[in-house]
Amino acid sequence: MITSLNVDAVQLETKRRSLNANHFYSNTLKRIFDLLVSLLVTIFVLSWFVPILGAIIKLTSPGPIIYVQWRTGRKGRPFKCYKMRTMYNSAKNTTFRQATYNDIRVTTVGRWLRRTNLDEVPQFFNVLLGQMSLVGPRPHAIQHDAEFWTVLPDYPRRYEVIPGITGLAQVRGARGVTDDTLKMQHRLRYDLHYIRKRSLLLDIKICWWTIKPMFMGNTNAW
Repeated sequence: MITSLNVDAVQLETKRRSLNANHFYSNTLKRIFDLLVSLLVTIFVLSWFVPILGAIIKLTSPGPIIYVQWRTGRKGRPFKCYKMRTMYNSAKNTTFRQATYNDIRVTTVGRWLRRTNLDEVPQFFNVLLGQMSLVGPRPHAIQHDAEFWTVLPDYPRRYEVIPGITGLAQVRGARGVTDDTLKMQHRLRYDLHYIRKRSLLLDIKICWWTIKPMFMGNTNAW
């Protein structure tokens, strides 16, 4: 009996320490990591790379360089998410609809940007503003969220943390079109697993797993 109680006490203490470490990383170290990496990327890469991408976009299709979309942030707070524009400017006024394979709204340059994930690079500015993290569940468009918020009971839990530029779901293949409940459930399982296990080491791994396929192109993005 005493041995059983001791084992239970050790397990509870281990769980408590794990939760404390998780909390400390999420609220302190993660923000430092986000700021450090984002500042370095912004200064040494985005300062010249975004203007080049912008010039290519501008030369190939009229309209703004940056596309702004309202998305759901931590605790359900909406924020303006920045992306390189990948669709024809005339598509912005249509009702929200996810991009699909061979979507006629996507420009030729936009298709390349999507396959290489380079359309997401302006989100480093969202990270600097504290609206996003380098790693976390991907923020969805508010209209898209509305489809699953009440259908999937655990869906709101993905917004307990700051959304990320990339996430565990994305590097495990659960990205692309989520036009039904089963696809979203698949993504949600990875999101919730990340929330439980998040750490600096896991974030570094996910960043590497994200960068590596960029040179080969993403077959789940269009």
